[in-house]
Amino acid sequence: MPQGFNTRSIHVGQTSDPTTGAVVPPIYLSSTFQQEVPGTPLNGFEYSRCDNPTRTSLQENLASLEGGLLAYSFASGMAAEDAFFRAVLKPGDHIVLGNDAYGGSYRAIEQVYGPWGVTNSCIDFTDLTSVEEVIKSTKPRVVRIETPTNPLMTIVDIEGVSTIAHKHGALVLVDNTFATPALQRPIELGADVVLHSTTKYLGGHSDVVGGAIVLSDAGLAEKVAQIQNWLGAISSPFDAYLTMRGIKTLGVRMERHSSNALALAERFENHKAVERVLYPGLASHPGHDIAKRQMSLFGGMMSMQLVGGVKAAESLLTNTKLFTLAPSLGGVESLIEHPGLMTHHSVEGTALEVPANLVRISVGIEDIDDLIEDLAQALDSLL
Repeated sequence: MPQGFNTRSIHVGQTSDPTTGAVVPPIYLSSTFQQEVPGTPLNGFEYSRCDNPTRTSLQENLASLEGGLLAYSFASGMAAEDAFFRAVLKPGDHIVLGNDAYGGSYRAIEQVYGPWGVTNSCIDFTDLTSVEEVIKSTKPRVVRIETPTNPLMTIVDIEGVSTIAHKHGALVLVDNTFATPALQRPIELGADVVLHSTTKYLGGHSDVVGGAIVLSDAGLAEKVAQIQNWLGAISSPFDAYLTMRGIKTLGVRMERHSSNALALAERFENHKAVERVLYPGLASHPGHDIAKRQMSLFGGMMSMQLVGGVKAAESLLTNTKLFTLAPSLGGVESLIEHPGLMTHHSVEGTALEVPANLVRISVGIEDIDDLIEDLAQALDSLL
């Protein structure tokens, strides 16, 4: 009988130590590994840039949770995405991505790969007719999807876009950082590759930086593995251990993140200081039906546009007590930030520029009544 998600989160890759019986496997900090016969690594472990037992455990866990064939753990989400692009792109190739993609990814695509001769198109993925027209005309090597998007919380039909992309010979990469495999599994919906900033929900405690790529094709996985080995942007053993520790509670955390975020979205959707709340769990969200179909819950991320513009946004950010003003997301604590001035400042002046009155909220797992009280007093102060 196939094991459930939470069971696999706890057990896959987590074999007890055969020497001592320790339930939690040791962290293998060794940089190198003894060989009994020259050129024949013991159990495949030779040098920790190439492979490390702790990192391997995490990778086995990630592949299982996402329903992929192989996974690779990196020093950051950007390092993971870069390794994938280096593995598949050549000068003259084209990338299609969303017009509200993560700013750091767009910056790399435009300013790093662009000078190498890789072009890109930023499009609205919610219009599948337009999506097909662009993909048919540009013949991209990669179609890069986020859903929900960062920070506008747009929902993309993974199955629909993947069908179009494959029809025209493109690979589909989905950044699943916001939803996590606890709520959404893009490979099951037709995607080829899944990207994570494991810094966020997978680690879950704002104490580790990392990234991961999960792949469904062995040949493509081998190319990514070569880039990781040759260039070395690996997660350290200790970071891999921290990420695995976080993943063990991923399922239950995502349930609480989701229920808290939905409660906040419903409570403040009609607040006088709020222009609109962007959260896919709301029936008013234009992507609600698609999100309901491809996600089991709606996640812990939400954004708000404020009536008072950028000044209201800046004021709100300094008037909360439980919501900490800080970039990043996905930890147990609630965070709030201004994308235009912080995480997405690099796309100012481009097609991906975010509204100046937008604030992004990473809803934590605190008691919901306390979160409502804090956000209510901060929003009321704007009136």
